Amino acid sequence: MPSNWPELSLALALALVAAYAITAFIARRIERWLRGIVPEAHGRTLVGSPLPVLRWLLFFAISIIVAVPALRLAGYRPFFARDSQAFTEWLLAVGVQIALIAAAAYVIVRIGSIATRQLVHEMSSGTGMDVVERTKRAQTIGNLLQNTLATVVIVIASLTALRQLGVDITPALTGAGIAGLAVGFGAQTLVRDVISGFFLILEDQVRVGDVAVVNGTAGLVESVNLRTIVLRDEEGTVHVFPNGEVKTLANKSKDFGYSVISVSVPWDEDPERVIEALTTAGASLLEDPAFRVHILAPLEIYGVEAFEVTQVVVKGRIKTVPLKQWLVGRELRKRAAKVFRERGIKMPGMPLPPAPPAPKPQ
Repeated sequence: MPSNWPELSLALALALVAAYAITAFIARRIERWLRGIVPEAHGRTLVGSPLPVLRWLLFFAISIIVAVPALRLAGYRPFFARDSQAFTEWLLAVGVQIALIAAAAYVIVRIGSIATRQLVHEMSSGTGMDVVERTKRAQTIGNLLQNTLATVVIVIASLTALRQLGVDITPALTGAGIAGLAVGFGAQTLVRDVISGFFLILEDQVRVGDVAVVNGTAGLVESVNLRTIVLRDEEGTVHVFPNGEVKTLANKSKDFGYSVISVSVPWDEDPERVIEALTTAGASLLEDPAFRVHILAPLEIYGVEAFEVTQVVVKGRIKTVPLKQWLVGRELRKRAAKVFRERGIKMPGMPLPPAPPAPKPQ
């Protein structure tokens, strides 16, 4: 190590700061010039995409140009200044290989980015009420895939470039393996949650706004993240479940919903009258514009569902759009009760009609 290494370090640091400032200034001018000659419709793709690469190339070139005189002022002559022939041989041998490695890494990352954007576009295409959630899910998956690919490619390219420079990367790989093993043991719960969350989002098992039952707890889904899923129950309590701990998940608003209605009547009541009354109540719902938009199919009557000790159970269901089955079900029960009263259909526990007065003795 040179004896004047503090002066050399300071000179190199100042040179890098100056190179960064000059790069930012030139890059802004180039970007402004390109956006002035490229149409607005294509400016984001044709100008925005290559700008990061251009900045790095400018920074690398300007750093070398600025660092050489800065190091000379500090009393150090770089090896390429001392032996230009050796530097030329190095540049033609190792430098070209490193440049090819960097170019290949850039091409792979760009291809992965384009493929990821196409995947996001296909996953979020279409119309419907869930297009916003599909778009969010697609963007989450796309960002995860793109960042993972970029990290892996950059690490591999960096290790390959160091090997071309003559650096022994075996200790680095060994250390990385040991560190990865330690992190794997220490963060295995976190890794399990992230992997489970990735497949939870990828398979579209549940979305924000759904009503779901997670591990026996029902509530409205407020967020679906890579690590957790958050529910809020009807009392306003927020429940947070790590994705790796989700053992059972029941989605009550996936694509459509059913409102199930069960009516119990005494044994002496005619089930046909009950079925006709329920059908009338269901038909009145379809005629109401306020509820017709929520109904996907007319009321379906199963018939007599069960025999009990003191009553007969009649059951049916009506198909609705997601999250509207409870609203439609409450209105259906209200109208069914009204029809039952109008037609004199008795329910279990209803008081018996008063007995007729006894005839007066003559």
